Amino acid sequence: MALQHESTTPYHSVQDALRVLETVARHSSGVTEAELARHTGIGPERLTGLLRMLRREGYVEQVADGAYVTGDALARLGSAQGREQALRDNLQHTLDRLRDSVGAAVYISRYIDGEVKIDQFAAGPATPVVNEWVDFRFSAHATAIGKSLLGQLDHNGRRDHLSRHKMARLTSRTITNDRVLLSRLESQPPTVPHLDLQEYAVGTVCAAVPITAGSSVGCLALSLPVEHAHRLRQAADALNRSAAPVLLSLAIQS
Repeated sequence: MALQHESTTPYHSVQDALRVLETVARHSSGVTEAELARHTGIGPERLTGLLRMLRREGYVEQVADGAYVTGDALARLGSAQGREQALRDNLQHTLDRLRDSVGAAVYISRYIDGEVKIDQFAAGPATPVVNEWVDFRFSAHATAIGKSLLGQLDHNGRRDHLSRHKMARLTSRTITNDRVLLSRLESQPPTVPHLDLQEYAVGTVCAAVPITAGSSVGCLALSLPVEHAHRLRQAADALNRSAAPVLLSLAIQS
């Protein structure tokens, strides 16, 4: 099944962040920002931003003399014992912080063996999770998550999915015509978030952005109660801008 790949800013940030991490890891006694700039070729302003993100995520630490060393989060991931749990904990920490910054429940989902799968999510009393009243595996046509994942497949991959899952009408806004859905997926720019405006459930709006890591199709999504629908596009833009830490966690896992 072929995938559609597009280069976006979060991907470039992750590539640069991985170069920084590799350089820090090679210098066990510490490496200064000036040395990092020289070794990686990354400009000072961009490097400062990357180091800020890496410190926030716990991947690097700054010691007394100002040099950077490997952080606790990266050290835990380097241990074979408990690595899988450490990866999940680290990603959950990132999702929790993203939930608080965008003010919405957030989800990470992947398309695995022809099905939609929610891997992890972060919600809370003020940011309620979507009520999964219809299994997400069978409602990709109606959800922002599903449309984002299907949008990353090629035409045959999309048709294969729709041939296996009937496009049921879940609300009065649900698209049930496969030609209409396929046309919208084809015309959707890769950098524009997919939206669900009460197509899956009355009372909930959602948005999703792609976070493809390697050959794995994935997306980052958020949901809001419909009374906060006026915040959806702004929250979706913030989600897109904040995708780099999640992508970095996935890249380190792979």
